[in-house]
Parts: sequence; C-alpha cells; structure tokens
Amino acid sequence: MYNRVILIGNLTKDIEVKYLPSGSAIANCSIATSHKYKMADGTQKEEVCFLDFSIFGKGGEIFNQYAKKGSKVMLEGRLVFQQWKAQDGTNRSRHALSVSEFKFLDSKQDNQDNQQQQQSHNAPQQQQNSTSYSDSDTIPF
Repeated sequence: MYNRVILIGNLTKDIEVKYLPSGSAIANCSIATSHKYKMADGTQKEEVCFLDFSIFGKGGEIFNQYAKKGSKVMLEGRLVFQQWKAQDGTNRSRHALSVSEFKFLDSKQDNQDNQQQQQSHNAPQQQQNSTSYSDSDTIPF
C-alpha cells in the first residue's frame, strides 16, 4: 500500500504551534488548493479544496518561522484519518495531512518581508539557508 500526497496551495490562516510534554513541537494549519476546468458548454469552473495539516518536530518550528497566512507552499506527506468525540457527544472525523516535507514557494522578497515582520527590531537577522525541508534532513539551526 502507498499513501503519499503532494499539495501546492496557500495557507488559509497563521500557523498554530503547540508543544508536547516531551518538548516536541506540532505546527497545525490548513491549506487551500484549487483545480480549474472547463465545462462542456465552455464555462470555466474552479473547485477549491481545504485540508488541515500538521508538521511535527523541528520542521514545525521552521515552518512557523517563515510562513504565514497566504504563503504559497508545497506540502508532501501522508493522509491520515482522525476521529474524536465532540463536546456535544457526537462522533466526528476528518482527513488531514501529516507533513514529512515542505517547500516555500513565495518569492525571496516575500520570504524576506515575512521574516522582517516576524522578527523584533532587537533580534539579530537570520538568513534562510534553504526553502525546503524534509524530516530526514539535518537542520543547520
């Protein structure tokens, strides 16, 4: 069996980072992708798909540092099925993406603007060494 998904789209909100008791980070967000096609009568249609995703560990911290609502990204990972019981007692479920690799697709200028907005004026400037990440990479941070 093979479960691999690649999505390219824009973030629909700012990233939320939480930390497990072990200290590992989990970055949660959602992505919007679209598919355009032409109907038989010649009219253009567009389908938009929204999908929640999570990035675990150092990758989640890096993603949070350089991406924000509206950022264009490529995400690669596996589709997971999540189930839970809501506060009202109903059973809920959804599909989500567990990200193993990502790539920032905004221009360098967009990335630098994001970086400058996120850093305080007292913090030293950091340069982004790479625009992609894989959970098997060694991160130079």
